[in-house]
Amino acid sequence: MKAIVIDGFGGPEVFKQVELPRPELKPGHVLLRVVATSVNPVDYKIRSGLLAAVAPESGILGGDVAGVVEEVAEDVTGFSPGDEVFGCIGGVIGCPGALAEYVVADADLLALKPSNLSLEQAAALPLVSITAWDGLFDKARLDGKSAPTVLVYGGTGGVGHIALQLARQAGCKVHATASSDAKLKIVRDLGADVAINYREMDAAAMVAAHTGGNGYDLVFDSVGGDNVVKCFDAAGLNSTVVSINTRCTADLAPMHQKALSLHVVFMLIPLASGKGRARHGEILRELTALVESGSVRPLIHDQRFAIPDIGAAHTLLQEGGATGKIVLIW
Repeated sequence: MKAIVIDGFGGPEVFKQVELPRPELKPGHVLLRVVATSVNPVDYKIRSGLLAAVAPESGILGGDVAGVVEEVAEDVTGFSPGDEVFGCIGGVIGCPGALAEYVVADADLLALKPSNLSLEQAAALPLVSITAWDGLFDKARLDGKSAPTVLVYGGTGGVGHIALQLARQAGCKVHATASSDAKLKIVRDLGADVAINYREMDAAAMVAAHTGGNGYDLVFDSVGGDNVVKCFDAAGLNSTVVSINTRCTADLAPMHQKALSLHVVFMLIPLASGKGRARHGEILRELTALVESGSVRPLIHDQRFAIPDIGAAHTLLQEGGATGKIVLIW
């Protein structure tokens, strides 16, 4: 089979196409013919060496996959040859990724794709949706019974655009940030009650203008790094902050002063550790129902790539040139 591998850490030039044996089926797994994948920031962080410790031994990156089941292990139920499925199945230590014509994937990580999406569209969803779901429902415990006001930082980003829609369908009042008039329109189209240009309004101004000075009940940080400090500023008393990346040094005094709760999401842990994988499949099945009902849809960057052009796709995402998810197909 054809596969795209990295032969070391560095820039996009480390990708190369090789011929490898088709992977062999093993218990608990299915063999997939890969149709599409998508790029996530963790991919270029692994490629660059920033997250070298979690790099796959095979050198095959790519967590998200959408494809067709070719073979099913004897102990696997729920899938049959010919099924169209999606999931976040690898690209990290112990799990080869989707930048290949075929991949053997843990069945616990998969779900049947939404019937109203193509495989190309479905490939945009797994990692970002699991991350947003984990943060909002498993960590922050949104239950749909109350109507908290939620601020989503990065409303047109991969995780952010899904978090916005999930919070909205859970009955929350959703405010989301973006950086331009065009992106603010996208945020509104996705269901945000209020769209905020973060370049024109800092956290204090957002709180004053949109919460009556009280702050937000829940702040979802899909930007990460130093942005978590802005989240502390935007949160109200006894509120919750969820972040997908806290690789920063921050003064935690505002957390104490407001009695905030901070939850961190790192959805690759079940892949790398082998623990808790079934939860990912459960989330994707619940997500599928929302997609089929029209409550959630993927935001896909308008430039498509072939999988052998993965280096160019990495460059575009890393330089901040994408709106929504970058999808690649064979």
